[in-house]
Amino acid sequence: MPRIIGIDIPDKKRLLISLQSIYGIGQTLAVELIEKLKLDPNMQAQDLTESDIARLNKTLQSEYVVEGDLRRQVRNDITRLISIGSYRGRRHKAGLPVRGQRTQKNARTRKGKRKTVANKKI
Repeated sequence: MPRIIGIDIPDKKRLLISLQSIYGIGQTLAVELIEKLKLDPNMQAQDLTESDIARLNKTLQSEYVVEGDLRRQVRNDITRLISIGSYRGRRHKAGLPVRGQRTQKNARTRKGKRKTVANKKI
């Protein structure tokens, strides 16, 4: 298994798909990386050479925020919202949907066990 920035990526999948197993890399960024480094998107990840892996590591560390740094950044943003007492922070703290979704039906099943919402009788 090729190891890129400390993460083992699946070796039996196409490179385009394997790169997406790294937190912070979606389809668009994976395509951009492959084009920038002039790699074949259809090759399997196990076919990467040591120099290709080194180039990927170097590019990801220097130009992008991914994996541990991105997780830390997101956690800090949520902590900041909670500490200033914003609406979004209170929703995060209560474990309720943050971005305006309805809570009457599905929110309880998606976010874990039941929570009372606005004096509703269950």
